Amino acid sequence: MAELELLKARVAQALLEIRAVVFTPNAPITFKSGIISPVYVDNRRLPFWPEQWRIVIEGFMALMAAEGLVADVIAGIATAGIPHSAALAYQMGIPSVFVRKEAKEHGLHGLIEGGDVARRRVLLVEDMVTTGGSSLAGVAALRREGAVVEDCLCITTYGFAEAAEAFAAAGVRLHPLAPFAVIVEEALRMGQFGPAEHTQIAAWMADPHSWTGQKGES
Repeated sequence: MAELELLKARVAQALLEIRAVVFTPNAPITFKSGIISPVYVDNRRLPFWPEQWRIVIEGFMALMAAEGLVADVIAGIATAGIPHSAALAYQMGIPSVFVRKEAKEHGLHGLIEGGDVARRRVLLVEDMVTTGGSSLAGVAALRREGAVVEDCLCITTYGFAEAAEAFAAAGVRLHPLAPFAVIVEEALRMGQFGPAEHTQIAAWMADPHSWTGQKGES
């Protein structure tokens, strides 16, 4: 267990080093969902930084081993999840597919690209989970094709209660490589913000909707 905690801290450090996670409590941004946030996460930066990306992919492998996760196929959600799912599958010698968000207008009009997933245990890989909507839409698409999907890996997640509830309702276990609370603690230790900013970030993590309402009124 101690090794797993060290792994999570190491991944958090890698994300912070390449500014895949940036804290802006005094200049918050607005998510597509309407939530106002003191942090921006962009794991699409990882492939540009091979040393840090290797830490993430090897971290996924270690997390799978630690939690006893097995898969016949590894799937990524288009587009941000694809590089990580493909790299993980390649390293492990496991077939890989990806899940489109919308069906193609030509060909077979399918959502699953790469191969047949029927009756196969599929492990879904996401770069980031916010509310879980896109991930669980991918799970539903895979299940419609006959796949068995019970687990989802992600690089990180904000840990919102609504996401946890959605995954539980869908019968899917979420396995974050670097939970957001770990990233926050590492960022504080690295001096990326001070105690006052930490208080704001902690308040947002505890109740992002109330924090959003307060910022929207200010």
